[in-house]
Amino acid sequence: MDELDLIKNYFQKLTKKNPSALKLNDDVFFDKKKNIILSVDTYNEGVHYLNFNKPDLIIKKIIRSSISDLICKGVKPKYFLLTGSGNKSHFNKKNLKLISKSINEEQKKFNILLSGGDTTFSTKSSFSVVSIGFSRNIVQRNSAKINDDIYLTGNLGDSFVGLNILKKKIIIKKKLSNYFIKKYYLPDIPIKLQKYLKHFANTSIDVSDGFFADLNKLLNKQKLGYNLNINKIPISKNLKFYIKKNNKNLLNFISKGDDYQVLFTSHKKNRSYISRLSKRIDLKITAIGKISNSYKKRIIVYNKKVIKPLNYSGYLHKF
Repeated sequence: MDELDLIKNYFQKLTKKNPSALKLNDDVFFDKKKNIILSVDTYNEGVHYLNFNKPDLIIKKIIRSSISDLICKGVKPKYFLLTGSGNKSHFNKKNLKLISKSINEEQKKFNILLSGGDTTFSTKSSFSVVSIGFSRNIVQRNSAKINDDIYLTGNLGDSFVGLNILKKKIIIKKKLSNYFIKKYYLPDIPIKLQKYLKHFANTSIDVSDGFFADLNKLLNKQKLGYNLNINKIPISKNLKFYIKKNNKNLLNFISKGDDYQVLFTSHKKNRSYISRLSKRIDLKITAIGKISNSYKKRIIVYNKKVIKPLNYSGYLHKF
């Protein structure tokens, strides 16, 4: 059983009298009357990060990935609660100083405030983050419209290369290696987009589990299709260089997750505005396809050939 089946079969029915839970089909809780939005994420050593050798970078990664849930809803993160589990090897004085320094830096960078949490003992390290924001409305999932353009912010794939360098599955020159590792630990979450997203996005999600997996979540209760051009999916110059030099398949890199970019749809009337906004706020926003009216017509084109990305489903927790 995977996490989606678990939610659908055991927990979704428990929220019938709680519309703020959004039927557990989004990554946030949204109380429309009180204008409050919450998200919660858990990160386990050996699953979400390899080890605790870089506590300062791990803390930054989990904070950014958590507030990303609010950013992709068009909501400004305001507060966060942080729970940490571990032992004396994890929470020694050296590591605690590094963690404290990183939290302070993230607070300043994203204008967010640590507001509570908890600490517990465990043999492996683990963290949970609750992110809190306030808004009268949000951009929800499953609200795409026929003929919407499909957009993606930033670049995909760098984080996956960084992870594989850390796993020693990829060996490249140090300068390039440092670039990818940095992208793994410090994702460039598109915070600049947050205050504009609700003006033009019909539906949105952050790319955390992999491009195809999250696109399917975005539309999972809508009988809609799409036309995608994989060659338009934005990647960095460094990843393009690595793929070309080593004759790699682009699909293996864009589908693995941990990018925390925003995937959204918008009416074609907004094309000019989105293009101007991209330049004005200095944020890459790329049109990669279009929503179609038939679930049976989910067309993906790569190098001028129609493909079926069955082997590129992304990450999914299984129990």
